[in-house]
Amino acid sequence: MKGQPRDGGAGKVGMDIAPDVLLDGLKRYRRIAKQDLLATSLSAHPQAAHIHAEARRELYAELAAVAQTHPSDAVIAHALEQYQALPFVSGCAPLEHPRIQGREQALENFFVLVGLEPKVRREARSKRRRLEPRGQA
Repeated sequence: MKGQPRDGGAGKVGMDIAPDVLLDGLKRYRRIAKQDLLATSLSAHPQAAHIHAEARRELYAELAAVAQTHPSDAVIAHALEQYQALPFVSGCAPLEHPRIQGREQALENFFVLVGLEPKVRREARSKRRRLEPRGQA
């Protein structure tokens, strides 16, 4: 059960998710990130894999902390703000920004967890700035 849709009103989120369901989902994602963290030595690029997994784990912990004191729609709004604040790194080398890529993946996983409409995620994504390649102003 992902949650109950509700009339979004001013908040575009539109989902009420029980706090325990939200926290359980974040705990599961955090465990997966920890497993990935423990397996980084097996990766072709262990340092990048470690940074990526740690970034995901940290973000899940941050969202869980917000979820302990705020309703689900506030947690989702916070996640959308974090997503919008991330720069695009898709034009960069795959291993150049593992922390940003890890946070992006964690947020996108979270949006799946809460059943966020793809349109809302696309709107947030469209507001992100492009990261300038290194060496450019």
